[in-house]
Amino acid sequence: MKHFEVAVIGGGLAGMVAAIALARGGRSVALIAPTAATGDQRTTALMDQSIRFLDRLSLWDKLKPETAPLKSMRIIDATNRLLRAPATTFRAVEIGLDAFGYNFPNKALTGVLETAVAIEGNITRFTSYADSIDIGENAVSIALAGGEVLSADFAAGADGRKSKLREAAGIGARNWSYPQSAMVLNFGHSLPHENISTEFHTESGPFTQVPLPGNRSSLVWVQDPSDAAAGLELSLAELSNVVEGRMQSILGKVSVEEGVQVWPLSGMMAHRFGKGRMALIGEAAHVFPPIGAQGLNLSLRDIMALADILCHRAEIPTPADSGDRFDRRRRADIMTRTASVDLLNRSLLSGFLPVQMLRAAGLHILSAFPPLRSVVMREGIEPGRGFRDIPSALREKFSRRKA
Repeated sequence: MKHFEVAVIGGGLAGMVAAIALARGGRSVALIAPTAATGDQRTTALMDQSIRFLDRLSLWDKLKPETAPLKSMRIIDATNRLLRAPATTFRAVEIGLDAFGYNFPNKALTGVLETAVAIEGNITRFTSYADSIDIGENAVSIALAGGEVLSADFAAGADGRKSKLREAAGIGARNWSYPQSAMVLNFGHSLPHENISTEFHTESGPFTQVPLPGNRSSLVWVQDPSDAAAGLELSLAELSNVVEGRMQSILGKVSVEEGVQVWPLSGMMAHRFGKGRMALIGEAAHVFPPIGAQGLNLSLRDIMALADILCHRAEIPTPADSGDRFDRRRRADIMTRTASVDLLNRSLLSGFLPVQMLRAAGLHILSAFPPLRSVVMREGIEPGRGFRDIPSALREKFSRRKA
């Protein structure tokens, strides 16, 4: 039986990044997953903290040519409700950054990761699925679909919302759904986006344009499932006109590209994120709507924490309580982010007047009070950073007044 220090189950973006991070942290890693699919038309925006992590793994330079920087984020209330929030723009330069993050096609990152996995000496790739998993006190035993059996000191589950590792550990999950679907597409436009991402808030959910390289952008359009299904029936020319109208022609003529996809929106959160000799990362631990560029960023913070726990002293065997330590470290971040995304999404759907008032008032305060806006921006790209920077932000504010 082949033995490894860590087995990573699942070969999506989170699984491959985890395998690379743990391998470069000094652990021998078994990556158990078929080769990643190449038909994903979605894009991902990674924030500054995540970009710095990829840079430490020597992955960023290879990905950067396929990315577009997000220098500004603009929120526009496009509802027809009585109380509407003011248009609000957040600029990265306000918090000393060139960009909040970068947007890129998922398949670009997939290609970079597949290459990195293939050349990493500490990673052994198994392209069969995990058929059964036994989590013991001293090791984790994994039987592959092809009949091979291997063992590991620790297992990390990056195998999605129906995680076999989570099931083997006896960890339940809370699931919920939304009366929404997300239409995901890429489009060209005649006017430059100037590296500005624009999020239109509508009664059915966010309509979010995010820059891609050149005069192209990606779109995540959260809407009623029946409207999304009807949109799929339109020709590309017809859908282009609809998207241009929804965007109020701020990017000029729109040309929707092939590959339009629709995904039903739902959420999931595991009751625990780790215990003993296992941990759950990515969508094995948490799933929520594609709102606020939080999904993969949250998964990368899972991986950062796991790498810190498992690789802090890579010369010694993995402690038997590493999963419990991971659970304690990740609980606050995961629960806070999941709750905030859920609250934002439900606030857009709510016709309850007090909820509309609170949402409008919150954006108005952020628009009118730069120090608070800076705190929110910092907190959005790195949990805890905004609150740590409050004293320096206040000192800067008062020093400007004295000057």
